[in-house]
Amino acid sequence: MELSAKIENIYCNFGGFMFIVKKINNLLELDISHIQAESKCEGFRFVHRLLTDYQNEFNTFSKPGEALYGVFTTTNTLIAIGGVNIDPFSKNPTVARLRRFYVLPAYRRMGVGSLLLEKIIGDAKENFSLLVLHTDTDQGDQFYTAYGFAKVKGQTNYTHQLKIGD
Repeated sequence: MELSAKIENIYCNFGGFMFIVKKINNLLELDISHIQAESKCEGFRFVHRLLTDYQNEFNTFSKPGEALYGVFTTTNTLIAIGGVNIDPFSKNPTVARLRRFYVLPAYRRMGVGSLLLEKIIGDAKENFSLLVLHTDTDQGDQFYTAYGFAKVKGQTNYTHQLKIGD
């Protein structure tokens, strides 16, 4: 058995709740309507866009190094989603973009977003040297800067970046 084998699922217990982070291999096999509805109520369009882009095969998180992840409860309910793509705005293939990151409001401040972000960053380190993202909310800004992302000025395509590799 190889000791450096990659862990596919991560389990976390928070306040008596058990959460599981899993790689999503086919988004179309999941019911994400509850996440789509909640995000729309908050004024976010990106979960709807995630599904539309996936259905149209515009972005299926299937290029080398790319991945889509979900956080699930023990009853297999999806409560958070997010992924990483090769940054489409960069000419550098070692730059990744954090995409479509959303946690249901009822599960915020419970470690769910942190769990998901840590899994994404950990896996992205294998293929990328820089992780960028765009957020336009103060809550998002605080969350990402708490994880070491630096605010970036003068970039039109991203607001934060994190060096994750060589």
